Amino acid sequence: MIEQIYTYFTTEMIFMWLNIGVLPFWLVLIIFPQSQICRVFITSIFPILILSLVYTYLLYIFFKEDYNFIRNFELYLGLDAVSNLFTDKIFIILFWLHFLAINLFCGGWMVKDSQKFGINKILVSFPLLITYFIGPIGLTLYWIIRIFYAKRINLYD
Repeated sequence: MIEQIYTYFTTEMIFMWLNIGVLPFWLVLIIFPQSQICRVFITSIFPILILSLVYTYLLYIFFKEDYNFIRNFELYLGLDAVSNLFTDKIFIILFWLHFLAINLFCGGWMVKDSQKFGINKILVSFPLLITYFIGPIGLTLYWIIRIFYAKRINLYD
């Protein structure tokens, strides 16, 4: 049975499930940010724990396949080195999982923070949607909206 699970969860299949799997989290963040489901399952450690388990599973699989993890540090050597890394599907899925986890964490933080300042959920839905697609721009847009509701600029909160 474990062998069947191992053969089912290929890199391509995990990539597909990751993309489908984060959608419900984002939909709840955008549509139902004040619900108990959002509080318990999305803005908690739960989604990050799931993504961490998937990341650990991928690391285990790639370790068994003798993947050269040291090569990943080449991304600090320049754009050509990063370009070469993105030709490797193993690096791409690890990068993509990293991207999904960070964006989801930022989205959860935005929802919790917006509730603290009483920001309208419809207004927050725009930066959340942008964060899903283009993380840093959505976070910056939320920060600009937050300034008006908090009535102060706080660079370290």
